[in-house]
Amino acid sequence: MTPAGLAIVTLAKPEKHNCFDEATIERLSTIFADLGNQDSVRAVIIRAEGKSFSAGGDLNWMRRQAGQIYDENLEDARGLAEMFARLDRLPMPTIALVDGPAYGGGVGLVACCDIALATPNAAFALSEVKIGLMPATIAPYVLRAIGARNCRRYFQTGERFDGAEALRIGLVSELLPDAPALEHRADKLIETIFLNAPGAVARAKSLVAEIEFLEIDDDLGELTAVSIAKRRATDEAKEGLSAFLEKRRPAWQA
Repeated sequence: MTPAGLAIVTLAKPEKHNCFDEATIERLSTIFADLGNQDSVRAVIIRAEGKSFSAGGDLNWMRRQAGQIYDENLEDARGLAEMFARLDRLPMPTIALVDGPAYGGGVGLVACCDIALATPNAAFALSEVKIGLMPATIAPYVLRAIGARNCRRYFQTGERFDGAEALRIGLVSELLPDAPALEHRADKLIETIFLNAPGAVARAKSLVAEIEFLEIDDDLGELTAVSIAKRRATDEAKEGLSAFLEKRRPAWQA
């Protein structure tokens, strides 16, 4: 049973290895936009049906793209970029459950999530160069996840790598032995997240994005000081402190 406050987004085209086409991209983009506006949602899980997490771009879709003029291709690519951005910018924690291959855009979905759990069935490839393309709209998120050194290798070789390598380079957060263990770990993470103050969780996530590339200097120190001062003044923070001192559960755990 799905707990209240948890949204599950399922890639549900197993017969096509959950690949992307125009309709899938538009649907996912709409879902992510809607989730971003729902205060009742406290966490999002991205999962897939079938043997694959996502094989990336649908070949028929890419064939249609090849016949488009530049402006049509640009508009199409902007839609894909917007879909990844909407997932990346969701204010609540996001968890990818990967129990099968994730290629191209599938890797992008994984990289956009805050936490990625995988099993030995998972396999990854940034294989765009094999068909004369390159990772582009997913590049900022994959680069952030695995760093420039690893991107230089896998963007150019297009080689496939397993869950252990994905864990080593930072694409995957944890490697679980099988699908039941994957589900159990996800349940435990959701339980842990739901013990925390939702507003504080959202602000902690946004703070990472805000300061990620800033130099550590006096200006950054001031930014973080202002951030915690504002958070201390919130009703949520006051409730959390009161609950701790009074040895009771805070309101968000009721």
